Amino acid sequence: MRTRARYDSVADWYEHEFMGSPLDDVARETVLRLLPDGSGKLLDVGCGTGVYTAAMSRCGWTVTGIDESESMLRYARERGVDVVRGSAEALPFDDESFDAVVSMWTHTDVDDFAAMVREVARVLRRRGPFVYVGAHPCFVGPHARYISGGGVRELHSGYFRAGRYAEAPGISPNGLRARVGATHLPLGLFLQALCDAGFRIEHFEESATGEYPYMVALRCRR
Repeated sequence: MRTRARYDSVADWYEHEFMGSPLDDVARETVLRLLPDGSGKLLDVGCGTGVYTAAMSRCGWTVTGIDESESMLRYARERGVDVVRGSAEALPFDDESFDAVVSMWTHTDVDDFAAMVREVARVLRRRGPFVYVGAHPCFVGPHARYISGGGVRELHSGYFRAGRYAEAPGISPNGLRARVGATHLPLGLFLQALCDAGFRIEHFEESATGEYPYMVALRCRR
């Protein structure tokens, strides 16, 4: 019997809270810009409600999404996305079975990002692109207080302390992390996970709506 995923209890709130937000639009534009047009098989790891996944299919890819939350996948199916329920840290696919892989906002949700990246490397065909978009480890986390991606960060101690957290100065009491918690990785550990899996970063950028970046985006290959 499967255990209840963290996002199962917040799927309806998540769908209505984040649909159409400016930050959501920037993330979608970024991943589509970094993802080459293609006609092969693409895997979206941690696809959630499938908003981004559906957009990827319009670039010519045959897309499969995977997520642990059945409640989130319900929305993805309604968007016409082909989905599988499963863990990002133990992908239920054969070696080198995808021509490209995308993942968005997952390093703050999975318990073991390094394990997830190793699995991505395993299922991705040689020289295929892996595109990742997620929260900026330096300016988003338990140590950094900010509102909606903008403003000047109020920094606290704890940046170098990796691990899962549910309460911290950087958590808004009304936000997503107060509901599902998060995992923090300093930037060094985040990038080292990619290197250890054999990836070579060919593009890296920071996105901001104000003075400080709130998002990192990269494309790499192995």
